[in-house]
Amino acid sequence: MNAGINILCYKSKALADGSHPLMIRVCKDGKKKYLSLGISVLPQFWDFEKNRPKRNCPNKMQLEKLIADRSREYAEQVIEFATENKSFTATTLVEKVSKSVVKRTVGAFLLAQYEALRKQGRTGYAMTYLDVYNSMVNYNNHLDIYFSDIDVTWLKEYEAWLRSNSSAENTIGKRFRTLRAAFNVAIEQNIVKPEYYPFKAYKVSKLQQATAKRSISKANIEIVLAYEGHTHYSRLAIDLFTFSYLMGGINFVDMAYLTESNFVDNRLIYMRKKTGKLIQLPMRSKAIEIIGKYHSAESRYLFPVLSDFHKTEQSQRNRIHKVITKVNKCLKKIGKELEIPIDLTTYVARHSYATVLKRAGVSTSIICESLGHSSEKVTRIYLDSFENSQIDKAMENLL
Repeated sequence: MNAGINILCYKSKALADGSHPLMIRVCKDGKKKYLSLGISVLPQFWDFEKNRPKRNCPNKMQLEKLIADRSREYAEQVIEFATENKSFTATTLVEKVSKSVVKRTVGAFLLAQYEALRKQGRTGYAMTYLDVYNSMVNYNNHLDIYFSDIDVTWLKEYEAWLRSNSSAENTIGKRFRTLRAAFNVAIEQNIVKPEYYPFKAYKVSKLQQATAKRSISKANIEIVLAYEGHTHYSRLAIDLFTFSYLMGGINFVDMAYLTESNFVDNRLIYMRKKTGKLIQLPMRSKAIEIIGKYHSAESRYLFPVLSDFHKTEQSQRNRIHKVITKVNKCLKKIGKELEIPIDLTTYVARHSYATVLKRAGVSTSIICESLGHSSEKVTRIYLDSFENSQIDKAMENLL
Protein backbone atom coordinates (compact mmCIF):
# COMPACT_ATOMS: atom_id res chain seq x y z
CA MET A 1 0.00 0.00 0.00
CA ASN A 2 3.02 2.34 0.39
CA ALA A 3 3.59 5.08 -2.15
CA GLY A 4 6.54 7.38 -2.69
CA ILE A 5 5.52 11.02 -2.64
CA ASN A 6 7.97 13.77 -3.57
CA ILE A 7 7.70 17.37 -4.63
CA LEU A 8 10.46 18.44 -7.00
CA CYS A 9 11.55 21.20 -9.33
CA TYR A 10 11.01 19.67 -12.77
CA LYS A 11 14.22 20.54 -14.69
CA SER A 12 13.06 18.74 -17.85
CA LYS A 13 10.65 21.58 -18.55
CA ALA A 14 11.63 25.24 -18.69
CA LEU A 15 9.11 28.07 -18.91
CA ALA A 16 9.51 31.28 -20.90
CA ASP A 17 11.09 33.12 -17.96
CA GLY A 18 13.61 30.32 -17.38
CA SER A 19 11.84 28.91 -14.31
CA HIS A 20 10.92 25.27 -13.78
CA PRO A 21 7.50 24.07 -12.59
CA LEU A 22 7.12 22.48 -9.17
CA MET A 23 5.63 19.01 -9.57
CA ILE A 24 4.39 16.37 -7.20
CA ARG A 25 5.62 12.90 -8.11
CA VAL A 26 3.81 9.81 -6.90
CA CYS A 27 5.52 6.44 -7.27
CA LYS A 28 3.48 3.27 -6.79
CA ASP A 29 4.06 -0.29 -8.01
CA GLY A 30 6.88 0.84 -10.29
CA LYS A 31 4.76 3.52 -11.97
CA LYS A 32 5.09 7.29 -11.66
CA LYS A 33 2.54 10.05 -11.91
CA TYR A 34 3.39 13.76 -12.09
CA LEU A 35 1.12 16.69 -11.37
CA SER A 36 1.95 20.40 -11.49
CA LEU A 37 1.43 22.46 -8.34
CA GLY A 38 0.70 25.52 -10.49
CA ILE A 39 3.83 27.39 -9.43
CA SER A 40 7.38 27.63 -10.80
CA VAL A 41 10.84 28.47 -9.39
CA LEU A 42 13.95 29.93 -10.99
CA PRO A 43 16.79 27.36 -10.82
CA GLN A 44 19.11 29.67 -8.83
CA PHE A 45 16.59 29.63 -5.97
CA TRP A 46 16.20 25.82 -5.74
CA ASP A 47 18.48 23.32 -4.00
CA PHE A 48 18.24 20.32 -6.33
CA GLU A 49 20.28 18.05 -4.02
CA LYS A 50 18.12 18.65 -0.94
CA ASN A 51 14.99 19.17 -3.08
CA ARG A 52 13.83 22.37 -1.39
CA PRO A 53 13.95 26.16 -1.90
CA LYS A 54 17.23 27.89 -1.02
CA ARG A 55 17.54 30.37 1.80
CA ASN A 56 17.62 33.30 -0.65
CA CYS A 57 14.43 32.22 -2.44
CA PRO A 58 12.12 35.30 -2.51
CA ASN A 59 9.00 33.36 -1.54
CA LYS A 60 10.67 30.63 0.51
CA MET A 61 8.11 30.49 3.33
CA GLN A 62 5.12 30.33 0.97
CA LEU A 63 6.77 27.55 -1.06
CA GLU A 64 7.62 25.54 2.04
CA LYS A 65 4.05 25.84 3.30
CA LEU A 66 2.65 24.76 -0.09
CA ILE A 67 5.01 21.76 -0.20
CA ALA A 68 4.14 20.75 3.38
CA ASP A 69 0.39 21.11 2.79
CA ARG A 70 0.36 19.12 -0.43
CA SER A 71 2.62 16.40 0.99
CA ARG A 72 0.31 16.10 4.00
CA GLU A 73 -2.79 15.81 1.76
CA TYR A 74 -1.26 12.87 -0.12
CA ALA A 75 -0.01 11.18 3.04
CA GLU A 76 -3.47 11.50 4.66
CA GLN A 77 -5.13 10.03 1.55
CA VAL A 78 -2.75 7.05 1.60
CA ILE A 79 -3.68 6.47 5.27
CA GLU A 80 -7.38 6.72 4.38
CA PHE A 81 -6.96 4.10 1.63
CA ALA A 82 -5.14 1.84 4.10
CA THR A 83 -7.83 2.29 6.78
CA GLU A 84 -10.55 1.36 4.28
CA ASN A 85 -8.37 -1.48 2.91
CA LYS A 86 -8.64 -0.06 -0.60
CA SER A 87 -6.10 -0.69 -3.33
CA PHE A 88 -4.93 2.27 -5.37
CA THR A 89 -2.57 3.23 -8.15
CA ALA A 90 -0.42 6.32 -8.57
CA THR A 91 -3.06 7.69 -10.94
CA THR A 92 -6.07 7.10 -8.67
CA LEU A 93 -4.19 8.61 -5.71
CA VAL A 94 -3.44 11.78 -7.68
CA GLU A 95 -7.02 11.98 -8.98
CA LYS A 96 -8.46 11.56 -5.49
CA VAL A 97 -6.30 14.26 -3.90
CA SER A 98 -6.26 16.70 -6.80
CA LYS A 99 -10.02 16.81 -7.15
CA SER A 100 -10.11 20.57 -7.04
CA VAL A 101 -12.29 22.51 -4.65
CA VAL A 102 -14.29 25.14 -6.52
CA LYS A 103 -13.12 28.55 -5.37
CA ARG A 104 -16.22 30.52 -4.45
CA THR A 105 -16.71 33.07 -1.71
CA VAL A 106 -19.54 32.76 0.80
CA GLY A 107 -21.12 35.96 -0.52
CA ALA A 108 -21.11 34.80 -4.15
CA PHE A 109 -22.50 31.40 -3.13
CA LEU A 110 -25.39 32.82 -1.06
CA LEU A 111 -26.42 35.20 -3.86
CA ALA A 112 -26.23 32.35 -6.40
CA GLN A 113 -28.47 30.20 -4.18
CA TYR A 114 -30.92 33.09 -3.86
CA GLU A 115 -31.12 33.47 -7.65
CA ALA A 116 -31.47 29.72 -8.24
CA LEU A 117 -34.33 29.39 -5.72
CA ARG A 118 -36.04 32.49 -7.07
CA LYS A 119 -35.96 31.07 -10.62
CA GLN A 120 -37.47 27.84 -9.28
CA GLY A 121 -40.39 29.88 -7.96
CA ARG A 122 -39.38 29.20 -4.33
CA THR A 123 -39.44 32.90 -3.50
CA GLY A 124 -40.00 32.57 0.24
CA TYR A 125 -37.07 30.21 0.70
CA ALA A 126 -34.94 32.37 -1.61
CA MET A 127 -35.59 35.37 0.64
CA THR A 128 -34.14 33.47 3.63
CA TYR A 129 -30.82 33.25 1.75
CA LEU A 130 -30.96 36.96 0.95
CA ASP A 131 -31.75 37.72 4.60
CA VAL A 132 -28.74 35.68 5.78
CA TYR A 133 -26.53 37.36 3.18
CA ASN A 134 -27.55 40.86 4.31
CA SER A 135 -27.22 39.97 7.99
CA MET A 136 -23.76 38.45 7.57
CA VAL A 137 -22.55 41.41 5.51
CA ASN A 138 -23.73 43.76 8.28
CA TYR A 139 -21.81 41.67 10.82
CA ASN A 140 -18.62 40.99 8.87
CA ASN A 141 -18.64 44.15 6.66
CA HIS A 142 -18.12 41.91 3.60
CA LEU A 143 -18.50 38.26 2.59
CA ASP A 144 -15.34 38.00 0.51
CA ILE A 145 -14.45 34.98 2.63
CA TYR A 146 -14.54 31.23 2.10
CA PHE A 147 -16.64 28.66 3.93
CA SER A 148 -13.45 27.31 5.51
CA ASP A 149 -13.15 30.67 7.31
CA ILE A 150 -16.45 30.05 9.12
CA ASP A 151 -15.49 28.00 12.15
CA VAL A 152 -17.11 27.52 15.58
CA THR A 153 -15.53 30.71 16.93
CA TRP A 154 -16.86 32.70 13.97
CA LEU A 155 -20.36 31.30 14.50
CA LYS A 156 -20.34 32.06 18.23
CA GLU A 157 -19.23 35.64 17.58
CA TYR A 158 -21.90 36.04 14.90
CA GLU A 159 -24.54 34.72 17.31
CA ALA A 160 -23.36 37.14 20.01
CA TRP A 161 -23.55 40.02 17.52
CA LEU A 162 -27.13 39.08 16.57
CA ARG A 163 -28.14 39.03 20.22
CA SER A 164 -26.47 42.39 20.85
CA ASN A 165 -28.64 43.77 18.06
CA SER A 166 -31.81 42.43 19.76
CA SER A 167 -32.58 39.80 17.11
CA ALA A 168 -35.45 37.51 18.10
CA GLU A 169 -34.56 33.92 19.07
CA ASN A 170 -36.49 32.45 16.17
CA THR A 171 -34.83 34.89 13.74
CA ILE A 172 -31.40 33.81 14.97
CA GLY A 173 -32.38 30.15 14.67
CA LYS A 174 -33.72 30.61 11.15
CA ARG A 175 -30.54 32.37 9.98
CA PHE A 176 -28.30 29.68 11.42
CA ARG A 177 -30.41 26.88 9.93
CA THR A 178 -30.18 28.58 6.54
CA LEU A 179 -26.41 29.00 6.91
CA ARG A 180 -26.10 25.33 7.89
CA ALA A 181 -28.14 24.31 4.83
CA ALA A 182 -25.91 26.52 2.67
CA PHE A 183 -22.82 24.85 4.13
CA ASN A 184 -24.23 21.39 3.30
CA VAL A 185 -24.93 22.41 -0.30
CA ALA A 186 -21.43 23.92 -0.57
CA ILE A 187 -19.96 20.57 0.52
CA GLU A 188 -22.09 18.73 -2.05
CA GLN A 189 -20.89 21.12 -4.76
CA ASN A 190 -17.25 20.63 -3.71
CA ILE A 191 -16.91 24.28 -2.71
CA VAL A 192 -15.65 23.38 0.76
CA LYS A 193 -14.23 20.15 2.17
CA PRO A 194 -16.33 18.22 4.73
CA GLU A 195 -13.63 18.55 7.41
CA TYR A 196 -14.35 22.29 7.60
CA TYR A 197 -18.01 21.67 8.56
CA PRO A 198 -18.46 23.53 11.90
CA PHE A 199 -21.99 22.43 12.77
CA LYS A 200 -20.96 19.14 14.37
CA ALA A 201 -19.54 21.14 17.27
CA TYR A 202 -21.82 24.17 17.02
CA LYS A 203 -25.38 22.91 17.60
CA VAL A 204 -28.07 24.92 15.81
CA SER A 205 -30.79 23.00 17.68
CA LYS A 206 -30.10 25.03 20.83
CA LEU A 207 -31.42 28.11 19.02
CA GLN A 208 -34.88 26.62 18.49
CA GLN A 209 -37.53 28.45 20.49
CA ALA A 210 -40.84 26.78 21.25
CA THR A 211 -43.47 27.91 18.78
CA ALA A 212 -46.57 29.51 20.27
CA LYS A 213 -49.74 27.47 20.01
CA ARG A 214 -51.34 27.97 16.61
CA SER A 215 -54.13 25.40 16.59
CA ILE A 216 -57.66 25.44 17.99
CA SER A 217 -60.08 22.66 18.85
CA LYS A 218 -62.53 21.14 16.41
CA ALA A 219 -65.38 22.76 18.37
CA ASN A 220 -63.83 26.19 17.90
CA ILE A 221 -63.16 25.46 14.23
CA GLU A 222 -66.87 24.78 13.74
CA ILE A 223 -67.71 28.11 15.42
CA VAL A 224 -65.34 29.97 13.08
CA LEU A 225 -66.61 28.19 9.96
CA ALA A 226 -70.21 29.06 10.87
CA TYR A 227 -69.42 32.79 11.23
CA GLU A 228 -71.19 35.03 8.72
CA GLY A 229 -69.07 38.00 7.76
CA HIS A 230 -70.62 41.44 7.48
CA THR A 231 -68.08 42.92 5.04
CA HIS A 232 -66.40 41.73 1.84
CA TYR A 233 -63.08 41.17 3.56
CA SER A 234 -64.53 39.41 6.59
CA ARG A 235 -66.43 37.00 4.31
CA LEU A 236 -63.32 36.46 2.18
CA ALA A 237 -61.25 35.90 5.32
CA ILE A 238 -63.61 33.22 6.64
CA ASP A 239 -63.89 31.53 3.23
CA LEU A 240 -60.11 31.36 2.76
CA PHE A 241 -59.72 30.06 6.32
CA THR A 242 -62.41 27.42 5.62
CA PHE A 243 -60.88 26.39 2.28
CA SER A 244 -57.45 25.98 3.87
CA TYR A 245 -58.82 23.90 6.74
CA LEU A 246 -60.85 21.61 4.46
CA MET A 247 -58.16 21.23 1.77
CA GLY A 248 -55.19 19.84 3.61
CA GLY A 249 -54.20 23.04 5.40
CA ILE A 250 -53.17 24.62 2.10
CA ASN A 251 -50.89 27.63 2.62
CA PHE A 252 -52.18 31.13 1.72
CA VAL A 253 -49.53 31.62 -0.98
CA ASP A 254 -50.43 28.32 -2.64
CA MET A 255 -54.14 29.24 -2.49
CA ALA A 256 -53.42 32.56 -4.20
CA TYR A 257 -51.89 30.81 -7.23
CA LEU A 258 -54.64 28.20 -7.74
CA THR A 259 -56.25 28.06 -11.20
CA GLU A 260 -58.70 25.68 -12.89
CA SER A 261 -55.73 23.59 -14.05
CA ASN A 262 -55.18 22.55 -10.43
CA PHE A 263 -58.39 20.51 -10.45
CA VAL A 264 -58.27 17.13 -12.14
CA ASP A 265 -60.92 14.40 -11.69
CA ASN A 266 -62.40 16.13 -8.65
CA ARG A 267 -59.00 16.36 -6.95
CA LEU A 268 -56.88 19.35 -5.96
CA ILE A 269 -53.39 18.91 -7.41
CA TYR A 270 -50.70 21.51 -6.85
CA MET A 271 -46.99 21.96 -6.16
CA ARG A 272 -46.08 23.61 -2.87
CA LYS A 273 -44.21 26.84 -3.48
CA LYS A 274 -42.08 26.41 -0.37
CA THR A 275 -40.92 22.79 -0.70
CA GLY A 276 -41.76 21.88 -4.29
CA LYS A 277 -43.73 18.84 -3.08
CA LEU A 278 -46.67 17.59 -5.13
CA ILE A 279 -49.99 17.58 -3.22
CA GLN A 280 -53.05 15.61 -4.34
CA LEU A 281 -56.25 15.80 -2.29
CA PRO A 282 -59.92 14.93 -2.87
CA MET A 283 -62.18 17.98 -3.23
CA ARG A 284 -64.67 18.65 -0.45
CA SER A 285 -68.16 19.87 -1.41
CA LYS A 286 -67.86 22.97 0.80
CA ALA A 287 -64.52 23.82 -0.83
CA ILE A 288 -66.08 23.53 -4.30
CA GLU A 289 -68.87 25.85 -3.14
CA ILE A 290 -66.32 28.44 -2.00
CA ILE A 291 -64.51 28.32 -5.36
CA GLY A 292 -67.77 28.85 -7.20
CA LYS A 293 -68.41 31.88 -5.06
CA TYR A 294 -65.23 33.69 -6.14
CA HIS A 295 -64.09 32.32 -9.47
CA SER A 296 -64.93 34.39 -12.53
CA ALA A 297 -64.06 34.26 -16.22
CA GLU A 298 -62.26 37.60 -15.90
CA SER A 299 -59.33 36.06 -14.03
CA ARG A 300 -57.52 32.77 -14.37
CA TYR A 301 -56.98 32.67 -10.60
CA LEU A 302 -59.69 31.08 -8.44
CA PHE A 303 -59.50 33.55 -5.56
CA PRO A 304 -59.48 37.37 -5.70
CA VAL A 305 -55.88 37.67 -4.51
CA LEU A 306 -53.91 37.75 -7.75
CA SER A 307 -55.04 38.87 -11.19
CA ASP A 308 -53.55 39.03 -14.68
CA PHE A 309 -52.43 42.55 -13.79
CA HIS A 310 -49.78 41.08 -11.48
CA LYS A 311 -47.29 39.89 -14.09
CA THR A 312 -43.93 40.04 -12.32
CA GLU A 313 -42.90 37.88 -9.40
CA GLN A 314 -42.31 40.97 -7.25
CA SER A 315 -45.74 42.45 -7.98
CA GLN A 316 -47.34 39.09 -7.12
CA ARG A 317 -45.37 38.91 -3.88
CA ASN A 318 -46.37 42.46 -2.93
CA ARG A 319 -50.03 41.78 -3.70
CA ILE A 320 -50.10 38.55 -1.67
CA HIS A 321 -48.49 40.32 1.29
CA LYS A 322 -51.06 43.13 1.10
CA VAL A 323 -54.05 40.76 0.96
CA ILE A 324 -52.88 38.35 3.66
CA THR A 325 -52.25 41.30 5.99
CA LYS A 326 -55.86 42.46 5.54
CA VAL A 327 -57.25 38.92 5.80
CA ASN A 328 -55.36 38.19 9.02
CA LYS A 329 -56.45 41.53 10.48
CA CYS A 330 -60.07 40.52 9.82
CA LEU A 331 -59.53 37.04 11.24
CA LYS A 332 -58.02 38.39 14.46
CA LYS A 333 -60.99 40.71 14.90
CA ILE A 334 -63.42 37.84 14.25
CA GLY A 335 -61.49 35.60 16.67
CA LYS A 336 -61.82 38.15 19.47
CA GLU A 337 -65.54 38.55 18.72
CA LEU A 338 -66.00 34.78 18.92
CA GLU A 339 -63.76 34.54 22.01
CA ILE A 340 -61.31 32.16 20.31
CA PRO A 341 -58.45 31.55 22.83
CA ILE A 342 -55.61 32.49 20.40
CA ASP A 343 -55.14 35.05 17.61
CA LEU A 344 -56.93 33.77 14.53
CA THR A 345 -54.85 33.77 11.31
CA THR A 346 -54.76 31.79 8.08
CA TYR A 347 -51.94 29.73 9.61
CA VAL A 348 -54.24 28.62 12.43
CA ALA A 349 -56.33 26.80 9.80
CA ARG A 350 -53.24 24.88 8.67
CA HIS A 351 -52.12 23.96 12.19
CA SER A 352 -55.66 23.07 13.25
CA TYR A 353 -56.10 20.78 10.23
CA ALA A 354 -53.01 18.84 11.35
CA THR A 355 -54.02 18.71 15.01
CA VAL A 356 -57.62 17.61 14.36
CA LEU A 357 -56.39 14.77 12.14
CA LYS A 358 -53.85 13.68 14.75
CA ARG A 359 -56.52 13.61 17.45
CA ALA A 360 -58.63 11.47 15.12
CA GLY A 361 -55.84 8.89 15.04
CA VAL A 362 -54.30 9.72 11.65
CA SER A 363 -50.59 8.89 11.47
CA THR A 364 -48.02 11.69 11.43
CA SER A 365 -46.59 10.38 8.13
CA ILE A 366 -49.95 10.83 6.36
CA ILE A 367 -50.41 14.31 7.85
CA CYS A 368 -46.87 15.18 6.75
CA GLU A 369 -47.65 14.05 3.19
CA SER A 370 -50.87 16.06 2.98
CA LEU A 371 -49.21 19.20 4.35
CA GLY A 372 -46.33 18.89 1.90
CA HIS A 373 -43.71 19.08 4.63
CA SER A 374 -40.08 18.28 3.86
CA SER A 375 -39.97 15.83 6.79
CA GLU A 376 -42.04 14.44 9.67
CA LYS A 377 -39.83 16.48 12.02
CA VAL A 378 -41.48 19.66 10.69
CA THR A 379 -44.94 18.09 11.10
CA ARG A 380 -44.19 17.21 14.71
CA ILE A 381 -43.56 20.90 15.43
CA TYR A 382 -47.12 21.55 14.21
CA LEU A 383 -48.40 18.88 16.58
CA ASP A 384 -46.44 19.95 19.67
CA SER A 385 -49.42 21.54 21.40
CA PHE A 386 -51.48 18.39 20.90
CA GLU A 387 -48.70 16.13 22.17
CA ASN A 388 -48.34 18.29 25.30
CA SER A 389 -52.06 18.07 26.11
CA GLN A 390 -51.89 14.31 25.63
CA ILE A 391 -49.01 14.09 28.11
CA ASP A 392 -50.87 16.31 30.59
CA LYS A 393 -53.90 14.01 30.46
CA ALA A 394 -51.76 10.89 30.79
CA MET A 395 -50.03 12.24 33.90
CA GLU A 396 -53.39 12.55 35.65
CA ASN A 397 -53.14 8.76 36.10
CA LEU A 398 -49.98 8.98 38.19
CA LEU A 399 -51.81 9.28 41.53
